[in-house]
Amino acid sequence: MADLHDLTALEQGALVRDGDVSAVELTDHYLGRIERAGHEVPDFVAGAFAHLDPDLARRRARDVAAVGPVGDGASPLAGVPTAIKDLNLTAGVPTAFGSPVFADYVPEVSDAVTLAIEAAGLVSLGKTSTPEFGSPCYTEPEGRPPAVTPWDTTRMAGGSSGGAAAAVAAGLLPVAQGSDGGGSIRIPASCCGLVGLKPTRGRISGFPSYGDPIGLATSGSLARSVGDAAALLDVLAGRRAGDPSWAPAPEGTFLAATRRDPGRLRIARFVQPVIADVEVSAESRRAYDEASRLLADLGHVIDDVPVPLPPEAVPTFETCWAVLTALSVTPLGADQRALLRPLTRWLAERGEAVSGPDFGLAIGRLRQYAAGALVALAPYDVVLTPTLATPPLPVGAIRDDADPAGDFEAQKRFTPWTSAWNVTGMPAISLPLHWTDDGLPVGVMLAGRPAEEELLLSLAAQVEAAAPWYDRRPPIW
Repeated sequence: MADLHDLTALEQGALVRDGDVSAVELTDHYLGRIERAGHEVPDFVAGAFAHLDPDLARRRARDVAAVGPVGDGASPLAGVPTAIKDLNLTAGVPTAFGSPVFADYVPEVSDAVTLAIEAAGLVSLGKTSTPEFGSPCYTEPEGRPPAVTPWDTTRMAGGSSGGAAAAVAAGLLPVAQGSDGGGSIRIPASCCGLVGLKPTRGRISGFPSYGDPIGLATSGSLARSVGDAAALLDVLAGRRAGDPSWAPAPEGTFLAATRRDPGRLRIARFVQPVIADVEVSAESRRAYDEASRLLADLGHVIDDVPVPLPPEAVPTFETCWAVLTALSVTPLGADQRALLRPLTRWLAERGEAVSGPDFGLAIGRLRQYAAGALVALAPYDVVLTPTLATPPLPVGAIRDDADPAGDFEAQKRFTPWTSAWNVTGMPAISLPLHWTDDGLPVGVMLAGRPAEEELLLSLAAQVEAAAPWYDRRPPIW
């Protein structure tokens, strides 16, 4: 009989629903795995989790168990353990935003993501690690071990949802939420051999902070299967009264979409990098070509298309990204700013040098570029690209505190496609379809039309069935 952690999150939820396993037993199982891993690979666990609270998790599990059998309308993930990214407000739980500046901060309120996870009956074990304010594409927070991929612990887990990805890939969590403003779900999904889903703009509420006036960032799913990712999206999705925009509700559930045939689709593809002039590695090209052949074998029509965003969009995106960083640090005093990483300070200073009118113009230009891309891609159901330019890099290969501008450029070269879909607001998913000869995962990325996650998930599930990856296990398991 398979161990509990070998099952999908949905299978674990079914055991809870049928009364075969309680939420308390499932929570104890994962806490025990984390404790054992903490003795065997302590830096891996410390790099994956920013905070663990076993006592709170067990109290939460007992509360979920006390509700008794769950009804037909309940989430199929009720009773399943998870954890919440260190960027998300969680009432009464330390939330440091990956920064020593907020090392002692404990929020009094929870955000929409945390509230949705709790309302669905999932059990949070703590907070997953993230870099400072979630900005870099690697997870190497100051004063803590880096988040690394369990396929090779000398290599990065990616970022900024690197802690969540590392924990799920190592079987320390069945499923986890991440957030993505420029690739921060899909990058670690590729590095860790996971499914990483960034939903469409407005699908998940940003309550109560609403700190992104541009609309780049959203929460989403990190999972080992497409079904688990869809089920977590069902948990997270939904609008609140104060939301500036929202996506139309699906006809059914996102999970149900994974059980439907997508039909014969027209799929655009391009491999040319969008935001950096960089040579694409042979492994990333191989993953892209293999995915193209698989999609064609499944009956879909594949068309090569030009890059839908012009080079002029890149400096505009960078302006907006820098201003978002500046907004994060504006309330901080001089003593607090001194604790910030050089990259954060450099980006913030760059953002603070942008005038209000110039920022407004940049947002307008970015929306114009996005509109052009959406029109160019409108004839296609899905777009295929690589996820990353290379397999996961060694820890420290990108981070450069002595040269933050060089650090930023290196991030662009590693992730030259992911931010395009944050600009357009399209949903996008990274799938673990390729492994190198030495066992490193390499993702490929599919993007769909705005608000068409159902079709994207239906195709992703079809791909998963044709080339399954779930039974692959990393050395840390």
